[in-house]
Amino acid sequence: MYGKLNSACLYGIDGVLIEVETDLSNGLPQTSIIGLPDSAVREAVERVRAAIKNCGFKYPSQRVTINLAPADLRKEGSSFDLAIAVGLLAVSSQIILPREERTLFIGELALDGSVRSVNGVLSMVDLAKRDGFDSVMLPWENVQEATLIKGIQLYGVKHLQDIIPEAGCLSIERKGAEPERVPVRIASFGHLLPDKKGALVPKDKDSLLLSGKTIEDYADVLGQQHAKRALVIAAAGMHNILLMGPPGTGKTMLIRRLPTIMPMLEEAEALEVTKILSAAGKLKESAASGLIRTRPFRAPHHTISATGLIGGGAIPKPGEVSLAHRGVLFLDELPEFNRQVLEVLRQPLEDKQVTISRSRAVFTYPAQFLLAGSMNPCFCGWYGSETDSQRCTCSPGRIARYRSRISGPMLDRIDLQLEVPRPKEWQHEQASISSAEMRQQVLTAQSVQAERYRELPLSWNSELSGSLLRKFCKMEPGAHALLQQTVEVLGLSMRSYDRILKLSRTIADLAGAAQIGVEHTAEAIQYRKLDVKI
Repeated sequence: MYGKLNSACLYGIDGVLIEVETDLSNGLPQTSIIGLPDSAVREAVERVRAAIKNCGFKYPSQRVTINLAPADLRKEGSSFDLAIAVGLLAVSSQIILPREERTLFIGELALDGSVRSVNGVLSMVDLAKRDGFDSVMLPWENVQEATLIKGIQLYGVKHLQDIIPEAGCLSIERKGAEPERVPVRIASFGHLLPDKKGALVPKDKDSLLLSGKTIEDYADVLGQQHAKRALVIAAAGMHNILLMGPPGTGKTMLIRRLPTIMPMLEEAEALEVTKILSAAGKLKESAASGLIRTRPFRAPHHTISATGLIGGGAIPKPGEVSLAHRGVLFLDELPEFNRQVLEVLRQPLEDKQVTISRSRAVFTYPAQFLLAGSMNPCFCGWYGSETDSQRCTCSPGRIARYRSRISGPMLDRIDLQLEVPRPKEWQHEQASISSAEMRQQVLTAQSVQAERYRELPLSWNSELSGSLLRKFCKMEPGAHALLQQTVEVLGLSMRSYDRILKLSRTIADLAGAAQIGVEHTAEAIQYRKLDVKI
């Protein structure tokens, strides 16, 4: 007896269709799973065997061969359990499945037949929709996540026995004969429809930010107008930013409020970000039960490893740079991070993606993020901000060693580098600019960029390169001369030249200028604080 059902697994953050073929033949009772399964897939045999027996069915006492196709793709995870179990029940003539609809089966089985949730359901359901499936049968706990994909029927399952429309015996009593086992015919899975009036309807919990009301607001930060201006520029063009200053000047507080002034995610971006969280198993940690609408904000500790930052592992998972996709990656106390860990950021900062190579597969994860960092000016933290009670005790050589923990190529990739000194006039400040006002400036600049790049695969000025950079960053003669002179005097690299040019374009957009002027270039240059050697 032969049967075939469809399931899916994750390949990076995308779903991949897997055909689960089941064959029963004469021979010693044993079960083999072939098709490059990993340990979790091979162990499915015992989970499925116990689940079938504990649900009142009979596990086939024949030679069972289960093939997961395509055979050259490594299969990982436990999402095939439900398809294997249903396939075995079908080929052993214990159930007859409906033939009028094409269904994708996803789910992990417990020994008692309960169906447990799996990671990456959003990508798998999206795959099913694009491949023309009529429906998806999946764990009940994943239905809320799956409802984010419209236009496909979902069947939520809590237990393996839920697929049987009527509870009852699988045998018919006959006089003078042994009870005869007959297959249960399932006309339709319609009885498994979730209650759409219940809690499974996704809700938008980003309503506070959508309405302009936020818990954290830049109005709470007194002073630091220069830093707030830099943060508006960073958010408007998705430029990397580094704040440097003594302890207690508000560097961390300023950056943690950065998402409150950034535009909301568009539909395609929101689906992409939500897929990444789903693949990483972190969607339940999110405050939103619908598509993620606010831009991600990730702030890993400085003890993080290169694998944790970039992604990978025995079973590759997205790292912090991918979890921060379309949002902000905040590295607090930047020099405290291992230098080798920081260096792995150089490639994703340029390519906007991470490629992880393994012996049998190559995984690519998106990683387009705004890098935000903070640091002290020296080991003790008081260089350049001495008072009568607090003096810097670091020698010039010690300061240079401290700052050299961040390599020159890494600093080249940070567009805005500015000092955040101790504010002096904040006691007299009656009101501070709010996040809503700053966000309006960002949205204005974003609308200019959206119109400019409407026919290009770009969204932000920071993405410009090559001929597009020269095309869209037209400079006045005086601005061009100023930039050329700065490059020669400071000995800047060509990467720094291009980044100043892109930063000038964003400043001009905020000012509503069609061409980059001297004042825009001058402001962009003064944000290259760390290019001036001690």
